[in-house]
Amino acid sequence: MTTRVQMIIETLRDYPDQMFTARQLAELFLDRYPQDLAEKRLNPRYKTTEDLIVQLAAEIGGERTEAAKRLCPNIATQDKPRPRRYYWQTTPDTCDLTEEDDGSDSDELIENIAPSLTSFSEHDLYPMLISYLSEDLGLYCRRIDERRSRNMRGSGGNHWLHPDIVALETLDKGWSDVVRACVRGSNDAVFRLWSFEVKKTLNKSNVRKSFFQTVSNSSWANFAYLVTANLDSAVEAELQMLSGLHGVGVLLLNQQSLFDSQILIPARERTNIDWLSVNRIVEENQDYEAFIDQVGIYSQTGRLTKSLWNK
Repeated sequence: MTTRVQMIIETLRDYPDQMFTARQLAELFLDRYPQDLAEKRLNPRYKTTEDLIVQLAAEIGGERTEAAKRLCPNIATQDKPRPRRYYWQTTPDTCDLTEEDDGSDSDELIENIAPSLTSFSEHDLYPMLISYLSEDLGLYCRRIDERRSRNMRGSGGNHWLHPDIVALETLDKGWSDVVRACVRGSNDAVFRLWSFEVKKTLNKSNVRKSFFQTVSNSSWANFAYLVTANLDSAVEAELQMLSGLHGVGVLLLNQQSLFDSQILIPARERTNIDWLSVNRIVEENQDYEAFIDQVGIYSQTGRLTKSLWNK
């Protein structure tokens, strides 16, 4: 008889990089292992298929999942955003399992219930992030397209130079004209700048590289954030440690419910913008140059051309 741990490993192995909730796995178990679950179906405690699915979903979590991870390093979970999702993380590590049938009878079910890590790209996340930042945090955002870099320093010269999204936060919104004029005549800033590096997933294999890419291309701003739509729970402690050292925050983007996205680790504010780094990026990228141009106009005049933002 196939154990629950084996069911978890075999099912996830057959659908690499596809994410499942416990309930979705339970539904697949019924489809893939009818003989193994035949006796359980006859249990009078489970009057309906729904009752059985709920029970199987409960059996997937906890120690069984941890046992599956110990047996097979490819098994991974994402705890945030809720609910927890289970997936097979493609790595060089393998595990020794007896081959089962290819699960072709389950293909139609898979198409209906399993979101795939490969079904979207980082570029698909940019408009979602801009919507969240503009509507929930009140920021004015611009996309920085690496294809619009001048590459004056040759191949590799702009490696890790500029972020994916930058944003302007206006601090004088709602102030009287008298106060605005007074502040603009002083040395106090009327804005803060934000910078975001986007990764579709963060796991053990890429978390440090992604984090230090963000340090490299976003630390010039008042707030620097690494953004992801999929976070392996195993890397949260690493991110907390790195953030404590370098001040970069982590934002978890919820694709299913955009405004349930959350700042998982707040960025530490940089009091002064690194204008030397700003100048370096301006020299190389036209989108970033246009962003800084609009920031300068706002700083001097208080004018925002809204058609130029959040796009």
